[in-house]
Amino acid sequence: MTRGGVFAPLYDILITRCQSRQYKPGSVMTQMSQDHSLNLFLAETLPGDSRQARQLARRQLIVEAVMAEGAIRIEEITERYGISLMTAHRDIDELAERGLLHKSRGVVSATSTSLVESSDLYRATRQLEEKQAIAEVAVTYLEPGQAIFLDDSTTVFQMARYLPARTPLTVITNSLTLMNELKNIRDLTLLGLGGQYHNWCNAFMGHMTREEIAGLRANTFFVSMSAIMGDTVFHQSAETVETKRAMFESAEKRFLLMDHTKFERRALYQFAHLREFDAVIVNQGTPVQVLRHLKDLGVNVVVAGMKVKAE
Repeated sequence: MTRGGVFAPLYDILITRCQSRQYKPGSVMTQMSQDHSLNLFLAETLPGDSRQARQLARRQLIVEAVMAEGAIRIEEITERYGISLMTAHRDIDELAERGLLHKSRGVVSATSTSLVESSDLYRATRQLEEKQAIAEVAVTYLEPGQAIFLDDSTTVFQMARYLPARTPLTVITNSLTLMNELKNIRDLTLLGLGGQYHNWCNAFMGHMTREEIAGLRANTFFVSMSAIMGDTVFHQSAETVETKRAMFESAEKRFLLMDHTKFERRALYQFAHLREFDAVIVNQGTPVQVLRHLKDLGVNVVVAGMKVKAE
């Protein structure tokens, strides 16, 4: 049974969130200058059990999902929200006209507003404890005096807190977030990669970035991606894949940092096979069948233990 094109359980969640004001997408943007038009849209509410209220609630969830993931296939939006392809295109076209989203070749992505900038901040709050545990294990593969590539992912960003204890180091990154985090660390040489700036990940990518990477050689590359399907790593953005692949090719050793949710996702562009990495670091809580599958593939899997919360 459906109501207004939305599956009934999702419909109830959407209406409850809008009417109770418990749904607060703007709460993830408190650390930044908030874009006026985005805030107006996310703050909109409509009373009652009306078609317009259901439509608005669904569109707000679509915006938040894109903010969290950077880009989503339109077919996935139809599956996720139980709507037809025509309805999905109508929703996305409306959001694109308002300057909140961008639609191209069957993929919807965030545009150059604070929606995009908050995407990086929002993703940084997701699975935070898992990312911190993975990062703590990742730094054990560092030795003082090494040169390392760090990508622009929010998982790799968690390594920053541990780097002062590993200096001297040379860190090469395309992440503006990391550049700002590392710039004052003593005995750490920071090489910031330039190129075309992308708001959604707060990083530089593109041809100029890859040219700079090609002229460098590092001991180690630490990277995280969007999804693992089978024995292959994927990402939603072709340009992200190309930039990170350049780092991959310019490093002697490569480490993949992936929390358990990455095994539940899908993305469009292939990056690398798992066996190409020296180690794949995952968090405790990754399903046993997933770990068994990786080991059967010959992947060097390292499981990061999670700290027990005090009751």
